[in-house]
Amino acid sequence: MDMDDKKPILEMRGIAKRYGSVTALAGVDFTLRRGEVMALLGENGAGKSTLVKILAGLERPDSGTIEIDGRAVRFRSPHQSLHAGVAYVTQELSIISALSVAENICLGGNTSPIWTSGQLSQRVRPYLELVGLGDIDPSMPAGHLSVAQRQLVEIARLLSRNARILILDEPTAALSDVEIEKVMAVVRSLAREGRSIIYVTHRLGEVFELADRVTIFRNGSSFDPVEVKALDIDELIEHLLGRRLDQMFPARGTARGEPVLTLDNVLVQGLTRPITLELHKGEILGLAGQLGSGANAVVRAVAGAVPLHGGSMRIEGRSLHPRNMREAMANRIAYCSDDRKRDGIFAVRRLVENLSAPAIERITVAGLLSRRREDELANRLASFFEIARGRLNSQAGKLSGGNQQKVALGKWLGIEPTILLVEEPTRGVDVGARAEIYRHLRTLADGGLAIMFASSDNQEILGLSDRVATFFRGRMVRVAPAEEIKPEALLRDVTHPEDTVTGAAA
Repeated sequence: MDMDDKKPILEMRGIAKRYGSVTALAGVDFTLRRGEVMALLGENGAGKSTLVKILAGLERPDSGTIEIDGRAVRFRSPHQSLHAGVAYVTQELSIISALSVAENICLGGNTSPIWTSGQLSQRVRPYLELVGLGDIDPSMPAGHLSVAQRQLVEIARLLSRNARILILDEPTAALSDVEIEKVMAVVRSLAREGRSIIYVTHRLGEVFELADRVTIFRNGSSFDPVEVKALDIDELIEHLLGRRLDQMFPARGTARGEPVLTLDNVLVQGLTRPITLELHKGEILGLAGQLGSGANAVVRAVAGAVPLHGGSMRIEGRSLHPRNMREAMANRIAYCSDDRKRDGIFAVRRLVENLSAPAIERITVAGLLSRRREDELANRLASFFEIARGRLNSQAGKLSGGNQQKVALGKWLGIEPTILLVEEPTRGVDVGARAEIYRHLRTLADGGLAIMFASSDNQEILGLSDRVATFFRGRMVRVAPAEEIKPEALLRDVTHPEDTVTGAAA
């Protein structure tokens, strides 16, 4: 990076923002150099989202200044921010599936209403090439794209508006490792071209692979940016939390009990070969694989969310063939999906209602809801998952991502499950809340609960699991104790395994 590159393209000074009595930003400073990738980190509620919304024109600061290329700017709308060269790609994609790729990119831009499909395709090709999608047909419906491709189309749309500063908010949260690498390759390429990237993420591994510097937010304040090459993972976590996190993952269980769940030659949609697998009392079994590998399909079959096409399942020696999730719950099987906003929580309902919902039959008397029982159950579950009891009458949607995930998990304890099934247990959760969730899951397993979880986060798989089953393109590759699997071997299993594939549990 030459001296000119070290000059800031963006300077934000003394940015303050309050919402009533809550201070979201307390005089924050933030700088961004030309052509750099700046990681923006902080626990949920630390203030980073407020800062990027101010830069994107979605919020107005109470005080402070913003300069781009040395010129003072003030944004009263997203349009003004975009006009100044700032583009914001939010975590919630805005792609319209029914429109073509080209139409999505040009939507809201300066295009003639009489342009043909061919003209639109020609116009967007340079931007698709910039994001590594030069080989796709711009006239195809955007709904046919993968999640990663849609993320890249979002970036292409903003590049077509001549964006020089890109804000990427959790761009890989819903992607597999292979798709993540595609997005990161595009980010690196854009930085080499001189565009500046603000990269908001909870995935610390991506910081070391991608970022030049990191700015950390804590309690509404920012710290001076630090060169990533001067940090290691332990130092980064300590900077994030303001304290040492001696161990992200709790110690593994010392012994596993008898089999609770047995899958015998099970075949469901998403698997190309039948699998045989056991889940034991008191163990955490991790199913590792990219999206579409079949790992999630196994979890959903046990949960009654997808039908069984072949084979058999047994729970505690009894035949298990749930036709829906209600029947699975009747067998004391709890299922926490990978999309908490869609079906993990009732965003506009109180925490009390969220936590007690699965166990509604346990808190009613003669068909009438017992408020006393409801409050007792909610308080007990909130206490276990360390959710502030003072928040129990708040709407679930107003909680941080970490607390929402605790609610999505904690509510299932009300049915006193024998088996807990979880997909992506810490997706979109900051590092502090992530460690808490791991600790709670281990406590449950130590108490005898059998836990099966599917995750595309390899670090999570190796750190949390007692045993690991790896999946690739609908096949189970192998099952082994987690401590016997090296990180590089796990990555090979889920991205490019050898031809030998096992179908039986170890």
